Amino acid sequence: GANLWGVDLHGANLSQANLSWSNFNQANLAGTNLGKADLSWADLNQTNLAGANLDWAFLRWADLRRANLTGATLKYVDGRGAWFNQAKIDGVNLDNSWLSGAIMPDGSRHP
Repeated sequence: GANLWGVDLHGANLSQANLSWSNFNQANLAGTNLGKADLSWADLNQTNLAGANLDWAFLRWADLRRANLTGATLKYVDGRGAWFNQAKIDGVNLDNSWLSGAIMPDGSRHP
């Protein structure tokens, strides 16, 4: 994957991009279109994803610790095994996502 540590891609269109194993640590992806993107195993630690479109994205085993997902859309996300520890998920609906084994913001493991 690409090393995009700290990059500012605010509002970019990365729909359907293969970004697996990429490093977005502390990047600004606010308002970015990541619909159907493959972010499996990506490092999104402390990344700003506020208002981003992550519908149908692959987040398997992605590191979203301390990420800001406020107002992001995450419909039908495959987040199995992902780490959401201490992530901000205000206004996020994960009801239609696959999160088996994911670590939730409060530290609990999703069944």
